[in-house]
Amino acid sequence: MNIVVCVKYVPDATADRQFESDNTVDRVGVDGLLSELDEYAVEQALQLKEKAGDDTEVTALCIGPEKAADAVRKALQMGADKGILVSDEAIAGSDYLGTSLVLAEAIKKIGVPDLVMCGMASTDASGSVVPAMLAERLDLPQVTFASVIETQGDQVRIKRDGDTATEVIGATMPLVMSVTDQTGEARYPSFKG
Repeated sequence: MNIVVCVKYVPDATADRQFESDNTVDRVGVDGLLSELDEYAVEQALQLKEKAGDDTEVTALCIGPEKAADAVRKALQMGADKGILVSDEAIAGSDYLGTSLVLAEAIKKIGVPDLVMCGMASTDASGSVVPAMLAERLDLPQVTFASVIETQGDQVRIKRDGDTATEVIGATMPLVMSVTDQTGEARYPSFKG
């Protein structure tokens, strides 16, 4: 199985945030980190890898400034096999549409995987729309807000907790999936990683 986890480098919530002259968030002049909600996606990808065996590969994909390599590096330290950073001044300050386009094109370039995983939102914008946009751009089905994930072959079954009920949804890979912070704690980066 081939899994790509989209991760985002976000400004540290405890840092003093500033805006650029074009009203975009200053991502270069402030400390940043891997979005906490994306850590859950990395964790779930790694758990799927552990269950599936050695032939599963997890790639962390991020777009952002050069400092965004820290987010990719943390995913690698957690256990991802590969990391890709797309960095270009032309995409600085991209909105959801631009972000989903760049992510989709990067995924197409490396080869559409069995599973594209995302956190349920980013901790800086909280839009929750990039997974749906990615699914549309990649022409793949999507399952969103997974709190429990089970796979068997190319079949995926998730549980999604709503306000009044829990839904069980099944799908066939390849697909795009977003996971919630209810999936369990993300592992700490290892010294070896």
